[in-house]
Amino acid sequence: MSGSRVAVVGSINTDIIVHSKRLPAPGETVLGGEWIMAGGGKGANQAVAAARAGAQVTFVGRVGADLFGRESLARLKAEGIDTRYIVEDPRNKSGVAIIMVGPDGDNIIAVAQCANGAVTPADVDAATDAIGSADVLIAQMEVPCDAVYHAIRVAHDRGTTVLLNPAPAPAKPIPPKILGMIDYLVPNEVEAMRITGADDFDAGVKALLEHGVGHVIITLGSKGAAVFDASGRKDVPAYKVDAVDAVGAGDAFCGVLACVVAEGLNALDAVRQANAAAALSVARRGAQPSMPTRDEIRRMLEA
Repeated sequence: MSGSRVAVVGSINTDIIVHSKRLPAPGETVLGGEWIMAGGGKGANQAVAAARAGAQVTFVGRVGADLFGRESLARLKAEGIDTRYIVEDPRNKSGVAIIMVGPDGDNIIAVAQCANGAVTPADVDAATDAIGSADVLIAQMEVPCDAVYHAIRVAHDRGTTVLLNPAPAPAKPIPPKILGMIDYLVPNEVEAMRITGADDFDAGVKALLEHGVGHVIITLGSKGAAVFDASGRKDVPAYKVDAVDAVGAGDAFCGVLACVVAEGLNALDAVRQANAAAALSVARRGAQPSMPTRDEIRRMLEA
């Protein structure tokens, strides 16, 4: 364990993943392939990634009082994650994601939020001490915006570094006051524009920095990542691997980024480690099962 502390406010799903020879067109049925069931949800994936990278992780979220919920909690506990602040919701089912993966690793995903959609600011308040004592807070947008924004305010007010992965991009631009509380914003190219309402990529990044975001890190898939801050743009190339399944690659990136930022690594070196984690994850199937360990990341960096 590195001793770094990471708090995660986010989603917990069970992923049902179907691998097929190609992705179907609308209205089409594609036969063949195989399926697996694994732990998922952007929040839970990022929590597992951070834990395997060495962080002490606390999770804030909700599952249903059902079989999928119990299995999700068991998976997180097996990773050493503190689940005290995960509510077992008697009124909502656990979240589920249906994922189809093509031969090149591309995917299409449908998510039933269920209990994830019931996460509240009160759930965040129950974990105030854990968030305040963490080195980094990670949040995403698979739980309601009011809970996410409240978590960011709580972390910011207590001096905890804030990392937001704005995925999926919210329907409305993120409020400027919230943007000013974010130390690391990690969108892809499309999300960078949507969260500001900008018309193009460069304008979106410029607007984010002007609103006070410390670092904007744009994930670029097989091209790696671009890091923007007050000093300009720096590109960090990806590691080349044979892609099997891209599900969870962005979550591996964010979870490991949070872990090493919590250890005090600078943005560029942190992104290099996050790129290595993402590369390792796409060479494996599933989301949580594909998250690499600290030793695996180290070996890739050395190689």
